[in-house]
Amino acid sequence: MEILTMGVEEEFVLVDLTTRAPVNRAPQVIRRAGRRLGDQVQTELFEAQIEICTRATASRGDLHDELARLRADVGAAAREAHCVPVACGTPVLPPEEPLTVTDSARYRLMAGRFASLLTRENGVAREDGLVCGCHVHLGTFDRERALALAQHMRPWLPVLQALAGNSPYARRHDTGYQSWRAVEHARWPTVGPTPVLDDEPQYLAHVERLVRDGTILDNRMVYWHARPSEHVPTLEIRIADANAELDTVVLLAILMRGLATTLLSRVHASVPPPRVPGSWLLRAHRLAAARGLTGTGLDPADGRERPAADLVDTLIAEARPGLDLTGDTAWAYEQWQRIRTDGGGAARQRAVFHRHGRLIEVVDSLAAATTNS
Repeated sequence: MEILTMGVEEEFVLVDLTTRAPVNRAPQVIRRAGRRLGDQVQTELFEAQIEICTRATASRGDLHDELARLRADVGAAAREAHCVPVACGTPVLPPEEPLTVTDSARYRLMAGRFASLLTRENGVAREDGLVCGCHVHLGTFDRERALALAQHMRPWLPVLQALAGNSPYARRHDTGYQSWRAVEHARWPTVGPTPVLDDEPQYLAHVERLVRDGTILDNRMVYWHARPSEHVPTLEIRIADANAELDTVVLLAILMRGLATTLLSRVHASVPPPRVPGSWLLRAHRLAAARGLTGTGLDPADGRERPAADLVDTLIAEARPGLDLTGDTAWAYEQWQRIRTDGGGAARQRAVFHRHGRLIEVVDSLAAATTNS
């Protein structure tokens, strides 16, 4: 088995230090942070968001340290603009000013083509369009091998999504979900399970049809849960909410890598991927968004409902050969037991609110965890 590299992209919402509401200060923050970070800090769709991007690494420790450094540098730059980055799938509080779309040619084109998703009738940006995810890039793959690996990983991604749920609150409301981001993000075209495509020609023809039909602007708007990345030669996994707890982010990355490493042997052996019905996968992702670790999910092998926590145990066992290869097994079990005992991101947010009775305290706890990792 080969040791795969990992890279992480994290999206944060910028909130004002006084009001804790989202604010359009990404240009100022990126200008300051960019002096140290260069292209490792980037714009996102809204000017109330920023993104950090790690370099590829094979080391869990190096990934943790780089994420901590990037978060700290962005946090320092944000404080100079009287705001702070918050790692959360959806903003806890609504903005007190109209959100603005980032002023770039691509984002202007997206805002025009997908106005119903981004703006309301008066042209003001939709508050519910602001969501923050965490994307993990695995390996160095050509498009065909990345696509083949994505087909094998499809049934497992709802389990990872349940582990990553960190958006129970949105615009001052408890949504009842563990990941409300998953609901909001699904309004975009192509967000969902990877289609069953057997090779690169099928992939290219499928994407070409989506562009020709006007469903998407270009191949960069393929937002499948697992996709061949179009800007780096990797497999990109896109099912996780942004999480404030850094160890949770690293756990997600090494579980994805361990699982991919294990399944890659089946790709190399030309073992056909499981043909899981799309309707079954959609239901599994809906359960993950609604219940997270607190309820049941669907078994990747047979579709039976099982406790979500038991499914994480099964996933770790499946990923064990890959985790053993990189020496990550004991740490992964330790982190999973911590989350199983204390609850994931959504549970922690609700616990803060139940202790204090104020959503501002939830924002503060998220902000502290984001930048003090």
